[in-house]
Amino acid sequence: MGLTVFALKGGLLRTNPGLEYFWGTLGVNPKAALASLASGEKPDGEVLRVDLLPLDADVLTEIAKLKAAGQRVALSTAVHPEIAEALAAEHGLELSDAKGETRVQSWNMAALLKAIRPHQWVKNILLLLPLLAAHRFDGASIGLALLGMIAFSAAASSIYVVNDLVDLEADRLHPKKCKRPFASGTVPLTVGMLAGLLLVSVALGVGAYLGPKFLAVTVLYVFVSVAYSMRLKRMRWVDIAMLASLYSVRVVAGAAAAGVAVSGAMLFFIFPVFLTLGAVKRLTELTLATNDERLPGRGYGRPDRGKLLNFAVVSMISALVIFFIYSHSAQAHALYPDRWFLWLAMVPLAAWLFRMVRLGYYGKQDYDPIVFALSDKRGIGLILITLSLMFYAAGLWGKWFGF
Repeated sequence: MGLTVFALKGGLLRTNPGLEYFWGTLGVNPKAALASLASGEKPDGEVLRVDLLPLDADVLTEIAKLKAAGQRVALSTAVHPEIAEALAAEHGLELSDAKGETRVQSWNMAALLKAIRPHQWVKNILLLLPLLAAHRFDGASIGLALLGMIAFSAAASSIYVVNDLVDLEADRLHPKKCKRPFASGTVPLTVGMLAGLLLVSVALGVGAYLGPKFLAVTVLYVFVSVAYSMRLKRMRWVDIAMLASLYSVRVVAGAAAAGVAVSGAMLFFIFPVFLTLGAVKRLTELTLATNDERLPGRGYGRPDRGKLLNFAVVSMISALVIFFIYSHSAQAHALYPDRWFLWLAMVPLAAWLFRMVRLGYYGKQDYDPIVFALSDKRGIGLILITLSLMFYAAGLWGKWFGF
């Protein structure tokens, strides 16, 4: 009776155990992670959830056929024997020190595109906010801002890849995120790493073309995003502040790309708005959670919904108060001659923020509030009403259309 031996990497597993250990350890102990990547050995103290690792369905079918035909089947212990032993016990297989058979694991570009999340690029519309605030609508400024959006889209996609690689185990425990390409094994981790490197290179290349200020903002965004993915998103309240900061950096980037000054008043206003949206993001996740335990890879559980709601409401009120105070500033006097229209614009603005908080609290929106906001018809209507009133206060409608 013959013995068929299957390898782990490229065999039964649709993932790379060495890279699993690397990314699982990187956020906790970067030095140990790099050492394990160089040596190919398991980091001290690191334990993989073997029951969550993606398996190759075709290999499982082949194993079942071999066993049904009376053949002996074993897993190779040549590398990572601790994983081989656990899988062998689970599937009734023998162990062997032979290298084992491997397969070419296929993947497709559509799955990789899903990993870089092009639908999230719409968030980079925030780069246009400084142009709106400064009433700059010339083609050259818009063109530069669009180039900035391309750079930030590439940078954001590279961070999404890193985020998914760091969150492999947490994603596998999530009812929806378990289907993400790297967590499910539909795209090899090495492909994801190469894609992330290419994307960040594009971001930095375009950033260099747009000038040192924009490049510096891009580098800052990548650095803070990596820190957020590695550790900061696991820290209560700090993660919301970091989300708001990352949204705000996009606004600063838009100003740097187009050569438009971004006022301190604008940043003081948008930061509490983004704090509100960050709290809404966590509220949505907690409402859709299936139990009261802390979310995998996060610092919150369902019992925190009340605290997050209070935080969101306080941030929303702060944003509206700052908007009102700004309307009395010298800059507002210069930009908005008919200021009472500016005060009137606070009504749809408040309605939009309240709508976002309410829908997040009841779990009726997407996991990302910015993406949801740009697809929510009623919300878009409220935003357009707000902008229309602000344009009227600035006298732009009269300038453009003669009334």
